[in-house]
Amino acid sequence: MRSFRNFIRIRKRVTQRATIYSLLVVILLFGLFLEAYMHNFNLVYITLFFVFATAFSAGPFGILNIGQLEAGFSHTQRLYAGEDGNCLFRVSNLSTAPAWAITVHCDSYATQAMRIEAESSSLIALSISPQKRGRMHSDECWLQSFFPLSTVRFVLPVEKCCEAIIYPRPSGKPLSSFLSQQERPFGEERDFDGLSPYSGKESLSRIHWASVAKGEPAVKQFAHVMETKELVFDFYRSGRDDESRLSQLTLWVLECERTREAFRINMPHKVLKSNQESVDAILEYLALY
Repeated sequence: MRSFRNFIRIRKRVTQRATIYSLLVVILLFGLFLEAYMHNFNLVYITLFFVFATAFSAGPFGILNIGQLEAGFSHTQRLYAGEDGNCLFRVSNLSTAPAWAITVHCDSYATQAMRIEAESSSLIALSISPQKRGRMHSDECWLQSFFPLSTVRFVLPVEKCCEAIIYPRPSGKPLSSFLSQQERPFGEERDFDGLSPYSGKESLSRIHWASVAKGEPAVKQFAHVMETKELVFDFYRSGRDDESRLSQLTLWVLECERTREAFRINMPHKVLKSNQESVDAILEYLALY
């Protein structure tokens, strides 16, 4: 009796939908019934009852396969507009038997886990491709399975759906290009430290004009006492429009994170400082701007 009550409880969690294979089974049963009725063949009767019993038992097996799973959104990697990323769902199997052919769906995205071990928990990565920056809220998430015969589609709703911040797509000029365009190199200078050949990329303010007059263009070199405490990025100078500016700033923020450079971003209504806020907090501000 306890097992039957447990099955009823599990059954209430799962939604069942017939598939095209259900219609094929019905047609097959009807054809076998006519064949058995008209010709009274024992073999046809045996086949008829075998097909009926197999199709009937698929329902309980499918319900027990998916109905004892618990699933919910876990976390995401950093997601950028226009790039592929992953939403991670934790799926726990409370049954003493493994679950088979489980598909995780979230809106129009889906991924399949062929086997979830008994009494275990797995992280399943759902690949998504967000197209716009900002907050992403999925409307509906669910688990789905056609196990064991594909005659019934079993659906188990997921209560906690995917929610994430989509950062601007990192693109634009690399950080090295930004540094080369500055009027002075990144660092504090001391006394004049000689000349070097002019490569065409240095600022005009660093050209040694006396060398130019002699026909041998050179640039002035200075020794660096210490690196500047932080880089300064300006929102309005980083691109032609808001989206290109946000993409450029995102790229520079990620490059500064990799090189561990301190930086400051002068936004229209706020100054973002890497020594006061985390990189994720700064990227979130850019994403929601």
